[in-house]
Amino acid sequence: MTKTISIKEVEYTAFRLAQEWLTFNEPIPDFSFRFPNILESCLATPFQSFAKKSLYPTLVSKAAMLFYLLIKNHPFQNGNKRIAVTTLLVFLYKNKRWIQADTQELLNFTMWIAQSPARYKEEAVRAIERFLKDHLHKLED
Repeated sequence: MTKTISIKEVEYTAFRLAQEWLTFNEPIPDFSFRFPNILESCLATPFQSFAKKSLYPTLVSKAAMLFYLLIKNHPFQNGNKRIAVTTLLVFLYKNKRWIQADTQELLNFTMWIAQSPARYKEEAVRAIERFLKDHLHKLED
């Protein structure tokens, strides 16, 4: 069963990682300055179901939707791409997976998703799924 990621985990792990390690010359505002309810929606959507059937049935489909929404829905005033990357990594780690890609490749891919037109959402999400399938590895216990 896929483990979810909570608001607290985003705040205490992913947000702080992004804030501490990925600030560059563009600071990430305090977590309390996020836009109301957008982060909650981004975290809930990948786990939605209809008629007892998951809309995103696999770990990869859940991770892809989570990553896409965190980038495109802008739950934070600044740092959305950086927080999306760290949240994705925390979510995957909780589910005993990791991305094996160099930093530049992950950065380029994240920027490409951020620049993708909203009308191509389905194509972008499929591209994220392909990226994850190509780079995802199981962590040893």
